[in-house]
Amino acid sequence: MTKPKVKIKIKHAKRRGEWAEMRFMAMATENGIEVSKPYGEMARYDFVVEHQGKFARVQVKSTMHRNGRGYACTMRGWRGPYGRNEFDYVAAYLILEDLWYIVPVKDIRGQWTLSLNPHLKNARYEPYREAWHLLRGEPGKSDKIRSIQACAEEPAVSRFWEGPDFSRAAQSLEMCPRFSA
Repeated sequence: MTKPKVKIKIKHAKRRGEWAEMRFMAMATENGIEVSKPYGEMARYDFVVEHQGKFARVQVKSTMHRNGRGYACTMRGWRGPYGRNEFDYVAAYLILEDLWYIVPVKDIRGQWTLSLNPHLKNARYEPYREAWHLLRGEPGKSDKIRSIQACAEEPAVSRFWEGPDFSRAAQSLEMCPRFSA
């Protein structure tokens, strides 16, 4: 395994979590995202983010716990497992790798642990590595294109065969197996 990129000296888990939240605020701001924190500790999410009028709730998690070649990130709060519709994204910070995973809640619902492996290119959550664009409401690289619309004008009838360009066009067509005689 590669050497850790970050050395952290914060031993207390609660303080380390608060430090990770500050790291999230800084990274989100650097990525053009407005960040707001709800007052108190009763909300089931840590932040509300906004970009161009679109809002999302984010739960920040962090881990240093290795799980084989990857990392395990616990998906529950101090009140127990997360329920439905409590947040929109999890921002999971791998402290030793200095990497963020921005994962939509639909892809983690019902899981107790998030297994993240930054060393495998085909890992389940790899598309969400440093996916700050999701918090800006932009589509991901793997999002499917739902439709393509195009407009074309009907070309005017030309008589290119009467000009000097005709011989070049004819030569080009002869090079294509479909048009050669």
